[in-house]
Amino acid sequence: MTSAQRQRGAVLIIVLWTAVLLTVLVTAMAYRTRLVAATAANNRSATLAWAEVMGAVNHAEMELMLERMDLPLGVPLELAENGEILTPAYRFNGQALQLHYPVADNLVVRIYDHAGKINLNRINRQDMQALLTHWLGGIEADPQQVQDLLAAWTDWTDLNDLEALGGAESGHYQNLEPGYSPRNSPELDSVEEVSLIRGFDELLEGVNLEAAFTIHGNGRRINLNLATREAMRLLPGLTPETIENIIAWREREDISNMAEIGQIVPLEELQELAPWVGTNTSNIYTLFVYPKLEPDAETIARLEAEDEFHNPDLVSHGYMEILEVRGFSNEPIIHHVNPHGRLPDTAPARVAERDLLFR
Repeated sequence: MTSAQRQRGAVLIIVLWTAVLLTVLVTAMAYRTRLVAATAANNRSATLAWAEVMGAVNHAEMELMLERMDLPLGVPLELAENGEILTPAYRFNGQALQLHYPVADNLVVRIYDHAGKINLNRINRQDMQALLTHWLGGIEADPQQVQDLLAAWTDWTDLNDLEALGGAESGHYQNLEPGYSPRNSPELDSVEEVSLIRGFDELLEGVNLEAAFTIHGNGRRINLNLATREAMRLLPGLTPETIENIIAWREREDISNMAEIGQIVPLEELQELAPWVGTNTSNIYTLFVYPKLEPDAETIARLEAEDEFHNPDLVSHGYMEILEVRGFSNEPIIHHVNPHGRLPDTAPARVAERDLLFR
């Protein structure tokens, strides 16, 4: 091979390697450009979606403020099927809402009045004992277990560090890993705090604490028009069947008095339930805003096969805010924000028409 041929071969190899390197560089740059463009598009979509959620939150807050205003003259009242005037405040029981100021069609807004939850900061010892007994099986509950839990609750919420018989104070909690001190105050700082009390974490395992309990306000009684399933499950005197009948009733009309409760709740259960219920509302609310998730036909068929009364709302978490409304002319006080809060059970009444206790 001549020198000229060798030189041409070397040039050809250099050209080929240069072409390969340029191709790699161009491909890498194109990929990076596509990645940057996709990131920018995703960021734009996320920003717009977040803006829609925040807009819905603001509209929901405005809805609660408007509730404090007198209804304008001439505005028709909302009526039930039987012609009974519905109480507007009872809408805030977790049902999906149509707000006066509309939100994006792809968003769901739910508002829960805390008069439908058990107030841990206002429950007395007798009621706590009744709740524990009911949750542990009623007449089948172990009396000693009930008393030990009650003693632990009392030690946590009393003002001293003296350990009651069967209770737990600093000596117990400091030996845990990690250790901590009991509250020693009747005012809990959060509903999750109840799980720190000895025995209560196992007792309430699997319970959506935010849905069942509140620490806000002064209300002691539960309004069944507003009550969450999670709260009603804990109330003495209510069985799962009765709870579904209560929800079915309030989907048609308001529960106005004890006589109507007596049409839903059997007498032997009503005696236990009566001290817990009232018609009060509150100015503390939990609101949720989240994107609507429409199931496909295959998912619907699977859910119907698994459970006749499946929850059509497939979303379990959403943007959550706990707020206190102070009237229609003052901004609400925001007590807690959780961008990924756990929703209460949002399903409609899980009872067939033929099984209703009232008809």
